[in-house]
Amino acid sequence: MEDVLDEIIPTDELRKFERVYHTQLNVGNITNKAQFEYAWCLVRSKFPTDIKKGIILFEDLFQKGSGDSKRDCLYYLAIGCARLKEYSKALQYVRAFLQVEPDNQQVQTLERQIKKRMEKEGLVGMAVAGGIVLALGGLVGLGIAMSKKS
Repeated sequence: MEDVLDEIIPTDELRKFERVYHTQLNVGNITNKAQFEYAWCLVRSKFPTDIKKGIILFEDLFQKGSGDSKRDCLYYLAIGCARLKEYSKALQYVRAFLQVEPDNQQVQTLERQIKKRMEKEGLVGMAVAGGIVLALGGLVGLGIAMSKKS
């Protein structure tokens, strides 16, 4: 399976879906299909600003959606976040998806790809270290607050 995190949409295809979306936006009646297709193109763009726009559109669709549409949004939200190197957030979306469909091979593959990227970039250790620092900071803060009460 090709790494979905490396897939880049051709500019002409992105522009085609962008025109449809903006035409509907101008008339004030955006269909979920047009918004989904445009967001799907945006998260596969090579430009971080496009990916961020795609994530916003998918988050909106997730809030409005149900069933399969929510599931599809989670998948593409994970891809968008991973492409922006927001790996922790991407894994949250993947895990939310897998709670509903634990045997979904496509999402399991995506999870492995995200973890592989984290390892490659040395972020797994940083995430663990960051958690320890946050925990220690919380304990210190709690200790200071307790000592002030005494």
